[in-house]
Amino acid sequence: MSRNNLKRRFKINMKRMKNLFKGAIAFVAVFFATQLAHAQQKIGHINFAEIIQSTPEFKTAEGQLKTLSDGKTKELQDMYAMYQTKQKEANDKARNRSEANKETVDAELQKLGTELRDIETRINENQRVAQEDLNKKEEELISPIHRKVSEALNNVSKEKGYAYVFDISSTNIPYFQGGDDLTAAVKTKLGISATAAPTPAKK
Repeated sequence: MSRNNLKRRFKINMKRMKNLFKGAIAFVAVFFATQLAHAQQKIGHINFAEIIQSTPEFKTAEGQLKTLSDGKTKELQDMYAMYQTKQKEANDKARNRSEANKETVDAELQKLGTELRDIETRINENQRVAQEDLNKKEEELISPIHRKVSEALNNVSKEKGYAYVFDISSTNIPYFQGGDDLTAAVKTKLGISATAAPTPAKK
């Protein structure tokens, strides 16, 4: 290979290296600018469940749900008491069954068995319907509160310039250090005392 060719190739390689170097500098500049922008973004957290349970609407909802639940429970308890009465009657008849009365007793036991199965079916159906009614009522009462708190959170986050806000009551965050707690600010936005104690959710 001639000396001129070597010089030409050397110049080409140097030019490529300079271009690569410029590209690397540009990349580093963009990278650090991005990191700086991210570092300047504010991060906060809230206890969403605590805020929900601190609203007066939640306390009202809990009262209505308890009334509904107590009514459904009473219905089921009455049906179960009827079942136990029929079951005791069947057990007593079975104990007193003899050769002399077996035809009459067997007919009565068969009738009681049918009644017991019917009551058991109605108990299971009532349990299913009761749970569906409670779930539907809870959704009806709690969803508007959830939307109201979400709106307040969005407003507070925008006003205070937060890029990220995590919900520590539901998000799986095993550890966090730093960030601002916006729970009190959202409560204030909703007109709730920042120190208001939450109403425990009924199970």
